[in-house]
Amino acid sequence: MNHRKPTLYDPFIAPLCTETIQILYEDEYLLVIEKPTGLLSLSGKNPLNKDSVHYRLVQNYPTATMVHRLDFGTSGLMVVALNKAVNGELTKQFQERSVVKNYIATLLGHLADDEGVIDAPIAKADFPRQKVCHKSGKSAQTHYQVLERSQPTLNEANTTKVLFTPLTGRTHQLRVHSREIGHPIIGCDLYGSTIGGINSQFLAGRLMLHASSLSFNHPVSCQRIRTTSNQQFY
Repeated sequence: MNHRKPTLYDPFIAPLCTETIQILYEDEYLLVIEKPTGLLSLSGKNPLNKDSVHYRLVQNYPTATMVHRLDFGTSGLMVVALNKAVNGELTKQFQERSVVKNYIATLLGHLADDEGVIDAPIAKADFPRQKVCHKSGKSAQTHYQVLERSQPTLNEANTTKVLFTPLTGRTHQLRVHSREIGHPIIGCDLYGSTIGGINSQFLAGRLMLHASSLSFNHPVSCQRIRTTSNQQFY
């Protein structure tokens, strides 16, 4: 008997993204690019979701392959390999956690602590969501540091600007962990919640999450490459 798993259907159709990809570093082996919000990292199965970082890059860099991804709504830094060997070496660095990534995010509410580690295992939930599950989830840790707490006026929401450093690389990790501590990322459609009568999803027109720094060892020269990107989205 054939027990093939059913194909998961994703009805999501990405709206048109008119923003361009910025190339911040380029050599014959790799690119470091800045992805705009509202653009897929890889083209989807639905032909209406053809536009993506990879689709755009291969028009000018035919050998470009993706080493890692950013979620559709997340903007910021990505490294892209220009040959198979470089892809393999960079993938190894991600697996060994020698790549360091930082993210800037705006959360709903004021965090009580200035710094800490969120340690909550993550498992699959109803597609495409993930969930915290201490029974079957995979280990997941995120370090956070508060950068700024807002001083809102009467009709505004309390928000906190944080620097996230994921210590593991689970799907939707930062969004799941933010919700777990009761401070969802503003603009998140999958993991938003309501605090004090304010729904985090509708406070911004985009996901307030930006991959702000990325460092790794160049796979050929072995030089440490460090790139930064500032995103003023609040």
